Amino acid sequence: MSDQQQYFLKWNDFQTNMVTSFRHLRNEKSFTDVTLACEGQTCKAHKMVLSACSPYFKSLLEENPSKHPIIILKDVSYSHLQAILEFMYAGEVNVSQEQLPTFLKTADRLKVKGLAETPTNIKREG
Repeated sequence: MSDQQQYFLKWNDFQTNMVTSFRHLRNEKSFTDVTLACEGQTCKAHKMVLSACSPYFKSLLEENPSKHPIIILKDVSYSHLQAILEFMYAGEVNVSQEQLPTFLKTADRLKVKGLAETPTNIKREG
């Protein structure tokens, strides 16, 4: 066995770079491989991002392999879809107080990590 010393290499700005890169890819529509449709409008996205951020999309995409699927979302408003994609790509999004309850219901139906309630992250106040 070799007793060579190992070196730990770390990219300090890795997370920042990834978020910036994902935003850029989304804005430029570079390498998109899935189309989401609702209310007669469409958004292009990346299967990898959708799958990483939502077990709902991961399962749907695994069960229905296709080169560039079109996923039609019933009962999802286009503004909520755009906000959910912004959250998935950037890790944050601004939503008006008026829209918040229905937005969170949509995110919960789509099982968006960080927004959907799961048994391990339900918080009750009061």
